[in-house]
Amino acid sequence: MSLNVKERRNKGGTVLVATGEINSETSGQLLQSLLPLVREGRPLRIDLTAVTYVSSAGLRTLLVVYREAQHAGVAVTLYGVSEEVRFVMSATGFLDFFETGEAAAAEAKNKRPAAKAASAQTAVAR
Repeated sequence: MSLNVKERRNKGGTVLVATGEINSETSGQLLQSLLPLVREGRPLRIDLTAVTYVSSAGLRTLLVVYREAQHAGVAVTLYGVSEEVRFVMSATGFLDFFETGEAAAAEAKNKRPAAKAASAQTAVAR
């Protein structure tokens, strides 16, 4: 299986969409696509929705990207992590390194009700 990568740019940063498998044959290609994006200094979202497999070489690639992003002060978020890929990343501790889109969405959702409640309390106090 091969790996296809496409990038999209918007106001909020860059999105890299990966499709296929991230393994010893394709991880170099992924690294060559990601490192220049990290070095640009813009927030980076990596969409893994269509990634079906991540090997140890793929995990190493993501770790290199994480370290480079930390050094550059760039936020990297993973989106669309399948259950299989999530299991591998979680079992190896790699999931702890990255913000996931699901976590960011849940955090935003949890903040909204609190913000609405605070707004309602302020309105009642007036």
